[in-house]
Amino acid sequence: MSAQLALVTDSTAYLPQEVVDRHRISVVPLSVVVGDEVLTEGVEIAPKDVAEALRAKQRLTTSRPNPETFAAAYKAAAAAGATGVVSVHISGELSGTGEAARLAAAEAPLPVRVVDSRLVGMALGYTVLAAAEARDAGLDLDEVAAAAERRAAGIRSFFYVDTLEHLRRGGRIGTARALLGSALAVKPLLHLDGGRIEPLEKVRTASRAIARLEEIAVEEAGTRAVDVTVHHLAAADRAEPLAERLRERVPGLRELYVGEVGAVIGAHVGPGLLAVVVAPV
Repeated sequence: MSAQLALVTDSTAYLPQEVVDRHRISVVPLSVVVGDEVLTEGVEIAPKDVAEALRAKQRLTTSRPNPETFAAAYKAAAAAGATGVVSVHISGELSGTGEAARLAAAEAPLPVRVVDSRLVGMALGYTVLAAAEARDAGLDLDEVAAAAERRAAGIRSFFYVDTLEHLRRGGRIGTARALLGSALAVKPLLHLDGGRIEPLEKVRTASRAIARLEEIAVEEAGTRAVDVTVHHLAAADRAEPLAERLRERVPGLRELYVGEVGAVIGAHVGPGLLAVVVAPV
C-alpha cells in the first residue's frame, strides 16, 4: 500500500528538481504579486527578479495556492493510482497554504493527511524527504505523516537579514517588531520558533552577524548526525564560504546543500539573506 502513497508539498520547500523527480513529489506553487501581475514561483519569476524588484523598491506581495489547485493535485494522485496522500507544507504561521490544502483534502477522492511543518525552505524540504523515506520503507499513511512531523520537530533554522524592512512590510516578523526601533543600528539574527519568525540576537555588524550565525549552527549541530543547508538570496559570495566552514566544523555532517531561496521567501527577506538549516538525521 505504501508504495502507492503520493507526496505533495509546496514550492517554498526549495527542493532541487532532481530530488523532486527521484522521490516522485508533486509541488504546488505559490505566487509573487509584482504590482498587479501575479507570477508563479519557479516558473514565471526567479529569485534574481525578486532581488532586482526589491532593490528598485517595487511593491511585492505573495499569494498562496487556492484550494482548487490542491484539489487538482489530489485528484491527479488518485487518477495515477495513489491510495492516499501526505501533503506537507510551509508553516501555517507564515502562510495560508496549509489551510488551502486542508480545504481541498476534505473533498478529495482519497485520504489526505496535511502536515503543517511549521518550517520553510529546506527545513520544510527535509520534512518532505522524511515522508518519502517512510513511504519507501513501507509505512502506511498515518505513519508517513508522523515521520514527517517527527523530523520537523527536530529541525532548527537560523538566519540573518540585512534589514527587517521587507519582513515588516509583509507582516512576517511576529515579535521581531521589538527590534525595529534599532534596526538601523544592528544586524538582526532571527530564527523560526513555533512556526513564527522571532528575534534571536542583535549584532552590530554584518561580518559579526555572519560569524555568530556560523557559531550558532555549529553549536546546534553538536556531534549528532545532521543534514545542513545554507540558503541565501543574491548572496552566494557569503553563502559558499560559510558552507565550506561548516563542512569543516560539523563532525556529524551527512549532507550539505547550498541553495538560493525562491521568489516567495525572497520577497519577504530581501537581498542579503543568509540562513542555516540544521536537520538532525
